[in-house]
Order: sequence, then C-alpha cells, then structure tokens
Amino acid sequence: MRPFHLALPAAAFLSCLSGIQARAQDMPYLDDRSSAATIVKSLYNAVNRKEYARAWEYFGEEKPAKDVEAFAKGYENTAKVEVTTGNIASEGAAGSIFYHVPVAIRSVSTDNSEKVFAGCYTARLANPAIQEPPFRPLHIEKGSLKPSDLSYDEALPESCPDAPAPEATDTVLPQAKAAFEASHSACDPHSPGANQPEVAEYQIRFRNASDTDDQPEREMRLFRFYCGAGAYNETHIYYQYDEADGLRELQFATPELDIRYENDDFEGKVESVSIIGYTTEDTLVNSSYDEAEHSITSHNKWRGIGDAGTTGTWIFRNGSFTLVKYDVDASYDGEVNPEAVLDFHTAP
Repeated sequence: MRPFHLALPAAAFLSCLSGIQARAQDMPYLDDRSSAATIVKSLYNAVNRKEYARAWEYFGEEKPAKDVEAFAKGYENTAKVEVTTGNIASEGAAGSIFYHVPVAIRSVSTDNSEKVFAGCYTARLANPAIQEPPFRPLHIEKGSLKPSDLSYDEALPESCPDAPAPEATDTVLPQAKAAFEASHSACDPHSPGANQPEVAEYQIRFRNASDTDDQPEREMRLFRFYCGAGAYNETHIYYQYDEADGLRELQFATPELDIRYENDDFEGKVESVSIIGYTTEDTLVNSSYDEAEHSITSHNKWRGIGDAGTTGTWIFRNGSFTLVKYDVDASYDGEVNPEAVLDFHTAP
C-alpha cells in the first residue's frame, strides 16, 4: 500500500490554525502597564491573541517557563482565558513597590471544556525616578495559580497569602467632612486668624447609667470642625458618631436671656439677668473639648477686651452632651466678673 500523503492533512491543519489565529487577532489589543491589575489583564489578552512573546515579556527575571517556546506550548490546547482581579495590596521594599493581585481564571480548552484556577500574581515597580538605563517598567515578578473547585464567580481570593494586612479604611471621618461641607457652606475653614486645625477628633469611651459592669465600654468619636473667625471670636461645629446612632450633628441647649440695665443703657449697671427659655445652637464660640472631664466649653466674647460675654459648659453623659453650667458677664465695666445663671455642675 502506498503511504498516505500528508499534504492535505497538513494543509487542513494550517488552514485551521490560520482560522484560530484570525479569531484571536479579532480580540481588542490591550497592552497596559499603568497598574498591577491592568498588567495581569494585558498578560491574558496576549495569551488570548496568541501573542506569546508579548505575554512572556510581562514577566521579570523569574520567567514562568524555561523559554518562550515552552511557555507557548502550555497554552496549545487553550482556546480562551478569562481573568478577574480582586483587591490589590501594596508594600514598599528596597526602593520598589510590590503589588499583590488576587486573581480568578477561567480557561476554556479547544474541546470546550472549562477549568477554574485561583491564586495571586505579584507585580513590581522599581522607583522610576532613580532607575538608570535600561529602564524596567512595571512587571510581573511571580505568580501562583491552583485549580479551584469553586465556580469562576466564587473563586476569587479575598487577599494574597504573602500580602500585608490591609489597613482599615476609615469611612466615618470622610462622611463627617461631607456632612459638614454640605450643611455649613457659609463656613470658611481658611479664614484669616485661623489658629486651629480644620477638624479635631476625640475618642470617648463611656458607659451609660443603665449599663452593667460586665458590658463592654461604649465608644464615641467626637469631631470639632473649625468654621471661621472674626475679630476676637472663632466658631466651631461639632459632630459625633457611635455605632448605635451613626453620625449626627450636635445641637447645644442654650439659655435665652433677659438682661435689664439701669436706664436701658447696656453700659450701665446690670439690674437683672434672667433665663426666659432655652434654644438650641449648632455653633459654639471659642470652644474647646476637655478630654479629662469629657466636657465642651464655649466662651463668647461680646467685645474684644473680653469683659462681657457668656460661658457655657456641656458635659458628656449617657451618650450625649448636656448643658450643666452657664455663666453671664453682662457688665461692660472692663472687669471679668461672670455670674452663674445655671449651675448643675458644681452645685452639691
């Protein structure tokens, strides 16, 4: 029997191979080293497009195979690869930044069978400012993938084993800043005379009167926002946050005063100072928080020399601030001589 002529099968094979390559070339080209996630996606874009030399060059000195031919052979039965990346952790070491990229892979073979892999890639970027030629861009330092019994949608790791522990993200402070900016657009944190930080934060640990000794202490965060300054007064807005009630702006109970002067002249002798009701204020003047006493004090000067004005004290208890003392110096006499019109703080 004459030997079977291989010309037709070879031609058919080349035609089939050409068709596969054409379909691969129809995939959009992605070559992006701007982030650790996009370099991993670029790697698999090159694999999908059968551009194995390009895929090979995304790796650094530690290559995934002995040579590019062996690397390409590992994908000879692969028709398509999908990749998903997760939350990336980073750390600096020896003048470089290392990025740890969780990945999930779905590989579809030429026979349409599917396999799912999960693991991590580590990418490295040496400080571009101190590199000398030849420049080494962001590249893949190493990768480790293992078959997964989970579905592709479930296989993505939450983190990489050798990645640093992620830092806790504080969402409360940005939330407080946003609330302050939205509600107090008239405030000017950069006004002349500002001598305090735009926002100061305090931690308060406490127990309510109804809490038992075996219950853990509660925690509250207090934020004081600088609002603005005038000739001799500056103003603040307060927010507090706890897990039970979330974030809320503080309102401060404030006495409404009826002040009587001799001959109706405010620079004359003070005849009487009476509380005729209470209002609430969202702004305190020249205020400060005492961490030892868990109290807020506000001192409102009525004129620059400070001989007339009011001083209020609100103490923190049972999760909120309560007005406990209010002093009034209504006499414009050049002397600082306040009198208490309300005192639940120092009274027996």
